[in-house]
Amino acid sequence: MSLDLDYAVRHAGRPAAELTRRDVARVLLAVPSGQALVSLPDLRRELLAAGNPLSVPFWDSAKATLSSIESGVATVGDVQRWLESTGSEPILLTRSYFVWPEEGERGPVATEMHARMVAFLEERVASGQIDVDALAAGDSDARHAYEELQERWLGAPLPDGRVPGAAVSDEQDEELYAAWDEEEAFALGELRRILAELPEPPLPAGDLRSAALRLRVTLTENGYPGNVLRACAGLDEDALPERDEDLWLAVAAGIASPISDLPDEEDAARFFDMEGELSHEDSILASLCAINHADWLAAVTTLAKYGPGALASPERIARFIADSEDVDLDAEDTLAEPEDLEATEMLFTAVTPLWAHLGIVDKAEVFTALGWWGLPKALERAWSAG
Repeated sequence: MSLDLDYAVRHAGRPAAELTRRDVARVLLAVPSGQALVSLPDLRRELLAAGNPLSVPFWDSAKATLSSIESGVATVGDVQRWLESTGSEPILLTRSYFVWPEEGERGPVATEMHARMVAFLEERVASGQIDVDALAAGDSDARHAYEELQERWLGAPLPDGRVPGAAVSDEQDEELYAAWDEEEAFALGELRRILAELPEPPLPAGDLRSAALRLRVTLTENGYPGNVLRACAGLDEDALPERDEDLWLAVAAGIASPISDLPDEEDAARFFDMEGELSHEDSILASLCAINHADWLAAVTTLAKYGPGALASPERIARFIADSEDVDLDAEDTLAEPEDLEATEMLFTAVTPLWAHLGIVDKAEVFTALGWWGLPKALERAWSAG
């Protein structure tokens, strides 16, 4: 494949006379940097002959960027910033932390809005509102104006009432929720399959009653763990389920799939230091939310197989997950590396103290008869809630 004007026209999908700096930059980045460097002078001459010479600052910036790529010193950020300096490339990450999805991962809305943004910027380049040569030269004022222009466009309603930035974010949220629901449904199916092959644990009625009595007290107390357990289960301390089984399962399920955040209390500031670090409670909830379906599935099914008396410390649970044969993980996702095991162990340090308050494990972090009976049921409940 040769990088010439014909290739550039086919790649950009528009005539040579209408090729923009962004079009040419994307063409140059679509081939190996060495090939692009060799082809650069001929491509420049062909565009000049087609009546679209672009500008000296652009060609100088192209040569400098391609040379940096070829020598191995250019970062991904360097290349992205050069592409953005063409004047019609949407900024990947704005100062308000809006992020465009990768090109191959854009949904219909993101694809439409990205194309609208490109067209908007091209119009501003044509009118001279965007100083592309100053951008190519790295002028900070030109860059600031370029960023501000895009920020305003992302936040301004279109004629149909949609706000571009919000529309893209909403679509990404919907895609994320759909993927999450799909993963959860698969995990639920695997959980039920595995549990169907195991004996049904007996209900330790006395243990459940004792645990529920303790839990009713804990859930009415301020601070940890009561506030975290209430948030996990989405419970109001003044309207707790009457049946012990319903209460216990709701809280145990909430640990695996937290329903709400901590409430905004008047004294919430005491949970934060002066530098704005997460409170202990918020850190616990963040850890719970970071545990994926596969890890919950491996941990709970392994404990269900071992039964009461199994050690359920965070370190042991991390090893259960790494050694599980029930969860189909890619080779890259296995927890064979020490740092992976340590990360999983750290997440489950948020879990086992909460389990202890429910009697799922005892003070020595040993799996109990109550945990054997209720933990798989709680996980099934958590994943069936949707």
